[in-house]
Amino acid sequence: MGLFDKLFKKEEPVKLPELNVSDSDIVAIADGELIDVHTVPDPVFAEEMMGKSIAFKYNAGKVVLCSPVNGTLSVLFPTGHAYGLTSNEGVEVLVHCGVDTVNAKGDGFRILSKKQGDPVKAGDPIVEADIAKLSKTYDMSTMLIITNANEKEIEFIEPQQVTRGQSVIR
Repeated sequence: MGLFDKLFKKEEPVKLPELNVSDSDIVAIADGELIDVHTVPDPVFAEEMMGKSIAFKYNAGKVVLCSPVNGTLSVLFPTGHAYGLTSNEGVEVLVHCGVDTVNAKGDGFRILSKKQGDPVKAGDPIVEADIAKLSKTYDMSTMLIITNANEKEIEFIEPQQVTRGQSVIR
């Protein structure tokens, strides 16, 4: 590989198996450990000030964070540390990767092929997070917050190991 190839190398798109998820479901965004959000070291998240929440811990070096719902990517922060979605049933969800990671100014995050306003299916890749790099400075708990339940009763499952696409609601 020559110098120009290295300088202008395009990142390979992330391909993951497609999931078959109903519009009423909310699923794990990656393989990891679902943890009690009350253990997260940030009161805004731990006290669920933004809405009913769960959190995830990831151990891998780089983790691809996916859509937890079928719907629309309604907000995608340019830093890649957070994104919001509106499900096809009107439930609004925010995914926030890490505590205070906005301060990383995007370093350690890579926005994948989706753009704000794009339709998404549960399991579609949105952001890649370099957990190994970011965890040197930040707590990398990743929160999934229901910011608007659209009058739906949403109950999360108990903390446990989860896999991408596994339902996290009862």
